[in-house]
Amino acid sequence: MTESVSTKETDKMTSRKRKRDETTSSTIPKTEEIISSESCLSQPSDQSVHEVITYKPSTLPAIHYDPDTTEPISCSLKSLDELLSWKRQEASLFNVATVPLASRYPPLHSCPRRTLVSHDMMGGYLKDRYSLSIFMVLSFLLRFIQGAEVETPYVFYHWEYIDIFNYFSHQMVTIPPAVWTNAAHKHGVLSIGTFITEWTDGAKTCEAFLADEESYRAAADKLVQISHCYGFDGWLINIENVLSETAVKNTGPFLRYLTDQMHERVPGSVVIWYDSVLKNGSLDWQNKLNDDNRMFFDACDGIFTNYNWTEQSLEWMKSYSAAQGRFADIYVGVDVFARGVVVGGKFETNKALKLIRKYEFSTAIFAPGWVYECHEKADFRQNQDKFWSLLSDYLYIHRPSSSLPFISSFCQGFGKSLYWRGQVEMKRSWFNLHAQEIQPLYLSENMDDGGWLRTRGCSEDAWIGGSSLMVEGMIPSGRSEVCARIFSLHVPLATRTFVSFVYKPPVGVKISLELKTIDGPLCTFDGMEEIARDSVFPEALAEDNQLVEQFARKCGQWSLDGWTTRCFLLKMTGCLLREVCIRVSRDGGDEDICFNCRIGEIMLLDAESLQAPLQSVEGICVNDVVWHKGDGHTQSKVLLNATLRWQYPTPQVRHFQIHWRRPRGPDPRIPPGPLTLIGRSYSTLYRVVELEVPAAPGLIELVVEPVSREGFRVPEAQWGRRTLSYSASSSENPSV
Repeated sequence: MTESVSTKETDKMTSRKRKRDETTSSTIPKTEEIISSESCLSQPSDQSVHEVITYKPSTLPAIHYDPDTTEPISCSLKSLDELLSWKRQEASLFNVATVPLASRYPPLHSCPRRTLVSHDMMGGYLKDRYSLSIFMVLSFLLRFIQGAEVETPYVFYHWEYIDIFNYFSHQMVTIPPAVWTNAAHKHGVLSIGTFITEWTDGAKTCEAFLADEESYRAAADKLVQISHCYGFDGWLINIENVLSETAVKNTGPFLRYLTDQMHERVPGSVVIWYDSVLKNGSLDWQNKLNDDNRMFFDACDGIFTNYNWTEQSLEWMKSYSAAQGRFADIYVGVDVFARGVVVGGKFETNKALKLIRKYEFSTAIFAPGWVYECHEKADFRQNQDKFWSLLSDYLYIHRPSSSLPFISSFCQGFGKSLYWRGQVEMKRSWFNLHAQEIQPLYLSENMDDGGWLRTRGCSEDAWIGGSSLMVEGMIPSGRSEVCARIFSLHVPLATRTFVSFVYKPPVGVKISLELKTIDGPLCTFDGMEEIARDSVFPEALAEDNQLVEQFARKCGQWSLDGWTTRCFLLKMTGCLLREVCIRVSRDGGDEDICFNCRIGEIMLLDAESLQAPLQSVEGICVNDVVWHKGDGHTQSKVLLNATLRWQYPTPQVRHFQIHWRRPRGPDPRIPPGPLTLIGRSYSTLYRVVELEVPAAPGLIELVVEPVSREGFRVPEAQWGRRTLSYSASSSENPSV
């Protein structure tokens, strides 16, 4: 999928670079050291790219790049013309999801009651970057694909409870930003876009694309191509306008054709119909599946009902003949804002889910961002955890079931600082959902004897990323310990599984790791699983153990700064890891004791992988260069904007560090300048934005440093690098 986009996008970038070269060819040195964009990935790293500085407006498409900064942005399609004229070669590489859908247990098709979340935060895509409040929302929606600087963002991190994530807006074709799809896919959750028509304009659109078979197939083909290109998993179809007799007659065949084509091109994808239009073409929300909307349900993978249902309508629907055998495909809608006459909503949404599950239906939770929009932003985490905790009795946990390694530092995708191994790497607020790691279970439990236990994310300190996991509670008198389940998994263990556990020791209690396993052949799913599990309490390996020393060498030097790292070795055959728990026990005494413990990282990997060699970055390609001057009194500054591409097996990497420096000169005794961090990339693509570089003529080295999934630093000899030389145009003076 990505390859076909990359090839055509390369042609596009090559053409643009060629045109730029043609206009400035007299100023470019004629040397074999200067390479063109189409060949740079395969060229040795000691070859240079040359640019002539011209301060011209960017020619990059404004739909994919911010016109002021050239920063990559996500976008929607606003009209039928835009949809029908969409071309794969014009797609944004930056918005292509790079994380494949992770395996999960049980698989979606085996779930008898599913949960869909429809994300509608303050209207979807927003436009004004410079209004403070709007800028904050831009950050939430990740219109700026490489992240943003924001103190109190909205983030979703209760992925273990949901099965499908729908990115919703009121634009006609809503394409989920890659950051949302990547985060969903890491957790085995489908990501689907939205196709919506509304009001008078929507009716005109429907008359056009539902006029005949050729028209609706053309529209459906484009929706399939878009989903396939950008790597997401289907569509919510929301027709909220009256349809003519011809249009409504063609709606069912349109849905069937779209669904069949999606299943063929994107295995595991879904197409879901929103309860709105009836079989006679009128717009009349039914709040249930019935004879008036059944034809649409029969043509696709499910229906998302409107929100004004009652218990009586649920009871009737359960006995409705068309629903038999497809209860899981009926997603009963719940508006968290509680608009209109509804059951539950807000912090009483659990009342709605209780009834929905009573009648064995799936649910579609609309606009859970209510916890952010209608409350103090500083209390967001607390309110989000409260909201999902109240629903937890009616939600069903799915378990990651990918093979080893299993790694999480609990980063939620934002923070007050950016950490690496307990040290601050960047001290400012940031938000980038690409950085979100596999999320734990966030629990809140009150015990009958007065004790309590809670897990939550915390940005005050972290091991890697922007947050750590706080395990806190109170062990009451008479109780010796409490146990917090932080992961439910379905991960096959290796014969020799190496475990690393990083935490900050609390005062007054002792911390231990408990792993619950099961023999693989015993693990089946019948919809209501209750499986006996064996608890394993691994003993820590000594610091001079060969595996520990090997692990430490791969990690490189770091300052612990209060953090403790324990390593373990599990020797098991044919076992599955089902739960990871933190056991907290009192360290003497019998009085009530409060505690809080900060967990930095849990990592399980095949011990044999510690000996696997790390790979090298293959080349760096520099494309789409745009030069800017500084503003106001800083006009003498030279600002570089450019796209970097390289080759590296992304499943092996946690992220890439992007640096620049002054390269080594002709005298080998003079070392290169110090590395300056530009940013992090989570794919083999990065847009350098407004990087201040020395005045022309100049020479800089752009460096890509891979960091392995396990956090192992790759030796510098295996980093990627490309030298960029630049000179002033004869017609422009960059110092003016």
